[in-house]
Amino acid sequence: MKRCFMGALAWLLLAAPVLALDVVATSPSMGALVRAVAPDATLTVLAGPDRDLHALQAKPSMISALRGADLIVAVGAELEVGWLPAASASAANPAILPGREGYFEAAAQVPLLDAGGAADRAMGDVHPAGNPHVDLDPVRMAQVAEALGERMARLDPGNAASYRNNAERLSAAVAERVPDWQGRLAGAPGVVLYHRDAVYLLDRFDVPLLGTIEAVPGVPPSGRHLRELTAKLRGQDGVIIHAPYQSPKAPQKLARDLGWPVATLPLSPPVDADGDGYLRHIERWVAAIAAAR
Repeated sequence: MKRCFMGALAWLLLAAPVLALDVVATSPSMGALVRAVAPDATLTVLAGPDRDLHALQAKPSMISALRGADLIVAVGAELEVGWLPAASASAANPAILPGREGYFEAAAQVPLLDAGGAADRAMGDVHPAGNPHVDLDPVRMAQVAEALGERMARLDPGNAASYRNNAERLSAAVAERVPDWQGRLAGAPGVVLYHRDAVYLLDRFDVPLLGTIEAVPGVPPSGRHLRELTAKLRGQDGVIIHAPYQSPKAPQKLARDLGWPVATLPLSPPVDADGDGYLRHIERWVAAIAAAR
């Protein structure tokens, strides 16, 4: 009887479902990576694509999500520095603090642009470690996905092969799409951005950055700066792109003065996006830039 009971107990333990990782992502781009690498994870995304990650505030809902998390996936490079440390400290979950396996930064996995600047707040919204907006470069994001797969494999060894295979699948999908995007953007006249938030995509595909509407990062543009930008670009071709949370007033004025198209594009995919949704997000950016010829 005892042998039968122990055998039945062992069978039940083997048949019990494996508990999925509980993951918190700071942005929809990070959430898309989590869904691509670990589709069975329990996932909470803290901000939608219409929110500026520089400017969020720690909220009780964030703290609640972080309290039970096994892993937090952040963009990093101080993009979330104004609110994530406070939320994490209030969550009292040491497993997800910086330096622990449960804390993962995308920006720490890849080389960064704009690194080495002065840490002077008088210069605006600067990031001395480098530009944090890595999520608009699909090649870097594929590298981040592979690093995330390895981190999840250490946290959940029983599903390690699945995490690694899923990350490799996303990496292969990116590699398949890049030549088409590169070809369509070859010779693109260039882009004016509101903020230096899409420079990774432009750099990846050799698209000129013609200027930024912000003269000082994070500070609304002056009339003088817009006049100077208009004079510099008059007679050229290009497209103006800004995020939904950035005021459309200056981009629309510049577009009228130059006779250029203007596009409003989110920096992140929809909040429920997975790996395919992330690729569709990059496609939207490519199409907007390519249309400016």
